[in-house]
Amino acid sequence: MARNPLEDVARGLRVLGERISATTGGPDPGEWLSDQLRRPEPVRTLPELQAELDSLIGLETVKEQVRALVAFLQVQAERQRHGLPEVATSQHLVFLGNPGTGKTTVARLLAEMYRAMGLLRRGHLVEVDRAGLVGQYVGMTAIKTDRVIRRALDGVLFIDEAYALAVGDERQDFGPEAIETLLKRMEDYRHRLVVIVAGYPRLMHRFLQSNPGLRSRFSREISFPDYATGELVAIAEKLAGEYEYVLDDPAKEVLQRILAGAGRGEGFGNARFVRTLFEQALNAQALRLARIEGAELSELERSELMTLRAADVLAGARALGEEPADDEPRSGLFRRRR
Repeated sequence: MARNPLEDVARGLRVLGERISATTGGPDPGEWLSDQLRRPEPVRTLPELQAELDSLIGLETVKEQVRALVAFLQVQAERQRHGLPEVATSQHLVFLGNPGTGKTTVARLLAEMYRAMGLLRRGHLVEVDRAGLVGQYVGMTAIKTDRVIRRALDGVLFIDEAYALAVGDERQDFGPEAIETLLKRMEDYRHRLVVIVAGYPRLMHRFLQSNPGLRSRFSREISFPDYATGELVAIAEKLAGEYEYVLDDPAKEVLQRILAGAGRGEGFGNARFVRTLFEQALNAQALRLARIEGAELSELERSELMTLRAADVLAGARALGEEPADDEPRSGLFRRRR
């Protein structure tokens, strides 16, 4: 494959931009050019994107709200095509929910849906938090925020834990400057930018009250509930399947009890907790298989390398400070390749 000479230019500009940013907080030309050179993702149709949304585990109320939003935008586009007046409404959104409830996944799908409907040219997602918007010195915050917004033009800017931009009345906090810059650019680029702010429900409501312009810009909220225990088990099984692992029945029982007993609330990670638990179980499985006496790893059957047992899940949970109340079930026997 022929090498793109502009990639060398982008690499050089990136190095130069990093030096500029380190000294002045100015824009990074290399980052901008890299974004422009990045190959666009293939355009998926709205039915394809809707099917992926529907395939997500749980989130039924979220799916319904997204369907309603998409239907509204489609109807407004048709009204405009027929010369009828369009109802002016903000496309910017507030995602309310605890960590690991699918907010980023849905935001990415929405960005592509906006592209499929012709509302955004690129339909990409740029994800940032407070650190990506707020500078350490006077004058840097507006520059950093503008830089991020330019990267997000013709797509969706997703600001996670947006409430951190309004932390209080500290004199040296530049979060409010980021908010003011964001509000101005949302108006300047109202046909080229969709902004989604996300975070804990309680803190996000306080964030929306911190500036009079926020509530009018973000008029539509989508609430992401915590996953039920059965949904979290299904997420774990789906995650395992993606990497060709399976949980045997005792492992599923242990997982069910662990997730049922895990404390819910703002500190609970939902699907993130499940992923972390899965990764810890993989570590436990690796240690268990490596310690088999009288057998080499090469002698184990393929199925044994794929199977997570109750002992693995329990060890993973203990590493995270969680475990079921009753005793550990038997983990089963090893099978060797014949």
